[in-house]
Amino acid sequence: MGFWSILGRYVNRQLLLSFFIVFFGILGIILMFDTIEALRRVSGRENITFWFTVQYAVSRVTKTAEIVIPFVLMVAGMITFWRLSKSNEFVVIRSTGVSIFGFLRPLFVVTFLLGVADITMFNPLAARMFEWHRLLSYRMTSKDPNAMLFSNRGLWIRERVDDGRVLLIQAKRLRQEEDKTIWMRGVSITELNEQSQIKKVYEAYFATLDGNVFHLHDVRVLVGGEPIQSMTEYAYETTINVQRIKDSFVDPEAISFWDLPDTIRFYEKAGFSARLHWMHFLNLLISPFMLVGMLMLSAVFMLQNTLRGSAIMVRVVISIVTGFSFYFCSQVVSALGINGYIPIWLAVSAPTLIIILVSVPLLLQSDEV
Repeated sequence: MGFWSILGRYVNRQLLLSFFIVFFGILGIILMFDTIEALRRVSGRENITFWFTVQYAVSRVTKTAEIVIPFVLMVAGMITFWRLSKSNEFVVIRSTGVSIFGFLRPLFVVTFLLGVADITMFNPLAARMFEWHRLLSYRMTSKDPNAMLFSNRGLWIRERVDDGRVLLIQAKRLRQEEDKTIWMRGVSITELNEQSQIKKVYEAYFATLDGNVFHLHDVRVLVGGEPIQSMTEYAYETTINVQRIKDSFVDPEAISFWDLPDTIRFYEKAGFSARLHWMHFLNLLISPFMLVGMLMLSAVFMLQNTLRGSAIMVRVVISIVTGFSFYFCSQVVSALGINGYIPIWLAVSAPTLIIILVSVPLLLQSDEV
């Protein structure tokens, strides 16, 4: 059965319709709970508007949506295969001599293309929305609805000082030469007050971080209403150290699929580990194959010539339990990969390979029945 054949277009339309119905239904539920949580957090805050609360909830929903897409596809596949079995359309299709894999071939193609669209189009949108959500979270915690959180490009660190000041430290380039020393170029240290208003800015051509002291070189000090001060060297004490800088790197989920390769090269060139970013990037690359595996899993449980009565509910429960078990196992394997116990490529590909290798023989066995 070809992808552009009448039957191929028909089953693909059924799958896509089920997918988008389930997807937007789950998004609506997630958005409702996120809105309730946002309203709870801003209750009693006179400086927070209802429109701000809506933006806060909506900007968070895309990150959760990316996580549930595989399960949405599995549920959509179950609904599609159940409909085809209930209406005996699957029996008619099989009676024409079409094998199970011949029937599933156009569905595999559209599922793979759906996965490609997810990582190339939806993922950049989700990353941008997640960045917007971090800005709104910062405005909520800073109690200033108009506060600005600077871009995550390069190295940005936010530090709260005991006297109420907030420091924003940025470096365009950095490199770790030794375990306790970091060299940075294009450094700026911005001091903010409790209302997130700029008090003073230190700009340096380059700097070194040794212990908890930034040794700034070729420094300019900018204070509002005062002349610019220039210094050859200046020692700026903070509580930041090398480990703090490592922990301050941007979460991989907040970086677009298209920007991840450059980000990985930036971190590796700086001498830091980019293992988390590699894991996320490879997970995105293999996600279309994982979606195909989830569709195969739903076909194993729901694509039968006859499904009647309680057998349907039993298969639905088993398939849902299997799906969540697969997610739990994939998280365990990912943790092993992140901590270096197994290679990254194995941690990323093993769950998808397992689900495909298990589903293929089961589908072949049902094809012989």
